[in-house]
Amino acid sequence: MKALIFDMDGLMIDSERLYFAAEQDIAETFGKRVREETLWKMMGRKPIEGIRIFVEDLDIPASPEEVLQMRHVAMLEKMRSDLAPMPGLNFIVERFFGYLKLAIATGAPAEYMDITLDTLQIRNRFSVLQASDDVINGKPDPEIYLKTCRKLDLEPADCIVLEDSSNGAMAGKRAGCYCIAVPTEYTKKQVFDFAHYRAKDLYDAAFHIEELLGQVI
Repeated sequence: MKALIFDMDGLMIDSERLYFAAEQDIAETFGKRVREETLWKMMGRKPIEGIRIFVEDLDIPASPEEVLQMRHVAMLEKMRSDLAPMPGLNFIVERFFGYLKLAIATGAPAEYMDITLDTLQIRNRFSVLQASDDVINGKPDPEIYLKTCRKLDLEPADCIVLEDSSNGAMAGKRAGCYCIAVPTEYTKKQVFDFAHYRAKDLYDAAFHIEELLGQVI
């Protein structure tokens, strides 16, 4: 294995609770209630794809583009005031920095990725940054991971993917990468039986990667 590719939302940062809060607020604005199942289907996808699901499931009388803009405004405010790394993020990044190439492949827009990297001050740890802006087909389609592997100049089989959502994990698996699922409280009920390994957290994922590499870093 030569590279470690991170999803961002829910994997690197505790942002799923921010998305959930923003989407629940938007639903209430239209007199609707959003079910967890709808939020699960949205996770990992390109922003507009996820919001289309949201609008259709809740029968919201507004266009996906209008609702996406509402969420965008809410998320910028929340991310700038309440952004926190997931437990073990610094540990796993520092563990493999300089040993494996590190990359990010996120279904979020580049603006969110920039806020994350600058807030956590870890931009210089990553060789490749791939946001959803120039991705046509969002997760679970493998496009974003195939793009990331090409930018790394590596075959997918040489890359490990870390994902917290079923959609994201499926994208990594379909791309041909070694897929480690790291479910959170928001995604633990999703299906991950296709993943190569299901980790308890990022610490557990790091130890499993060391086993894959056959040595302690």
